[in-house]
Amino acid sequence: MVATSVLATLVVAAAASLFMAWAIGAGSSGSTPFAPAVGANAISVMRAGFFVGLLGLAGAVLQGANVTETVGGSLVLFPAGGGLSAIAAIIALVTAAVLVAVGIFTGYPIATAFTVTGAVVGVGLAMGGQPATAKYLEIVTLWVAVPFVGGGIAFATAWLLRHESVPERVVVPVLGGLVAALLANVRFVLLAPGSQQASVAGAVAQSLGTPTLPTIAATTLLVATLGGGLLYRDIRADPDAGQRHFLLVLGGLVAFSAGGSQVGLALGPLLPLLGDGPTAGIPITGVLLFGGLGLLLGSWTGAPRMIKALSQDYSSLGPRRSIAALIPSFVIAQTAVFFGIPVSFNEIIVSAIVGSGAAAGGGEVSREKMVKTVLAWVGSLALAFALSYGVFVAVDAVM
Repeated sequence: MVATSVLATLVVAAAASLFMAWAIGAGSSGSTPFAPAVGANAISVMRAGFFVGLLGLAGAVLQGANVTETVGGSLVLFPAGGGLSAIAAIIALVTAAVLVAVGIFTGYPIATAFTVTGAVVGVGLAMGGQPATAKYLEIVTLWVAVPFVGGGIAFATAWLLRHESVPERVVVPVLGGLVAALLANVRFVLLAPGSQQASVAGAVAQSLGTPTLPTIAATTLLVATLGGGLLYRDIRADPDAGQRHFLLVLGGLVAFSAGGSQVGLALGPLLPLLGDGPTAGIPITGVLLFGGLGLLLGSWTGAPRMIKALSQDYSSLGPRRSIAALIPSFVIAQTAVFFGIPVSFNEIIVSAIVGSGAAAGGGEVSREKMVKTVLAWVGSLALAFALSYGVFVAVDAVM
């Protein structure tokens, strides 16, 4: 009887996690990566939703472990060890998912990372856990820095692309080379044994047995030269087509990064429940695949609405400003994945879109929409915390 009860609770928790993954795929990770590309007419809304789902699934499996472990075990400290109970995980996931779903159907991009973090911290403290102050400081620092760093880089990149003294046939391939250099140092699970992660440059150094730093530097330079060279050839043959191809590659990289970051928001609360009992033998890769499939379903069924809202409501983007928005988005996303920090892709993309739009005067950015969006971000954090805390206290009193 007890085993049946435990199994039923785990099934409900898994369903709540899947619902959260769907909401994230339909909203944050599914809508934001290709929004600038759709705004620049480089890809249709439906195709964007299709590809972002597949790429998000790949990112979830290959890069999702870091953020999943942070959300699952680092947001609240329990003196006796352990993590959230099954009931607490269900409450946190359902609370966050409902708020995100409300954002999807009202057209406002609720910050998923804010919502999930608030919900997990709320139920964790209600359970008697202690605040993880150091981790909160790390998270808030990144959240506050995102609009300034992302918007600033996007502004500078858009200004450079628009400047008449800098030929596009040079600056675009240079930017492509920089992105390729970063990609060469992004870590994946398939390049290292077990559940460890390694970059392409690091894996080359390991396989050759040569000095690590010089080999990584040489590999990075080679990849950057190859990427920049291919893009230069493409731009030289057809500048407009070359820009569109670069824009689609950037959208794909951001979609992949979104999967690696956002899947942890859906799976993190569930992770403490998988250490004991019948689920103890499930590998982390299997858990990430489960979450990635949830993202995939959300991207295919619910993302087009938010893609349209972001691409049309915030700024009328051309290829240049879209490229300028996606480059810092990729950089910030991979930084967050590397350090295991939950981050909102809505915040990243919206900040970058506004920054790139400001380089053209900012006249097409809806100030009213931006104010409402920021209020939605802050409100979602506070509301998720209050609701999850209150619901857990009420449920605990009844039980």
